[in-house]
Amino acid sequence: MKNMISKKIISQIEKEAKKYFKGAYNCHDWSHIERVKTLALHIGRKENARLDVLDVAVYLHDIGRNEEMKSKGAFCHAEKGAEIAKKILENYKIPKIDAENIVHSIQSHRYRNNHKPETLEAKVLYDADKLDAAGAVGVGRAFLFAGRVGAKLHNDFGTDIKNTKAYSREDTAYREFVVKLSKIKDKMLTKEGRRIANRRHSFMVKFFETLKREIQGKE
Repeated sequence: MKNMISKKIISQIEKEAKKYFKGAYNCHDWSHIERVKTLALHIGRKENARLDVLDVAVYLHDIGRNEEMKSKGAFCHAEKGAEIAKKILENYKIPKIDAENIVHSIQSHRYRNNHKPETLEAKVLYDADKLDAAGAVGVGRAFLFAGRVGAKLHNDFGTDIKNTKAYSREDTAYREFVVKLSKIKDKMLTKEGRRIANRRHSFMVKFFETLKREIQGKE
């Protein structure tokens, strides 16, 4: 599809977006944005989406996360990010329909909220953002988060994950896999997203099976 947003504007928005990531926690720092961009553009090309719209949406999709963290989850970072992004986009010469698409993509990218991705670009961003929580990267991020909350390396065998709590010693990387990461492959909205998700899911299953064997001293 033909791009309508200039590279100059995209570059300016990128610089503006980076300001919102100063001091960001490593699970959602600027490297997360860079990985999501690579995935989004890859999927976007496969799905014939607007790459310029995706560029801008990716850069801005998590700009509300610091506000969410400060509020301790009192509001949704996707909704807050969409609100901030709308004001930012008003400063640039971007077609109204594209600006609305970008705002919608940001608002609907979260794993858990009531806004469903309706446009192709919103679906691509949603898939790309979720895929960054799957596979080897997803496992790595899960351990980073577990370390942050002081969780154990692995839950005791026989533990009922359903009875464990978030932000506790039981909030392990394995718990994150069971509760969230294992479900990603079933939530993809694009064909290419599903292909990648299935491959990454297989890796995670094998990884945690191997981890369990090694913890038990088995080969």
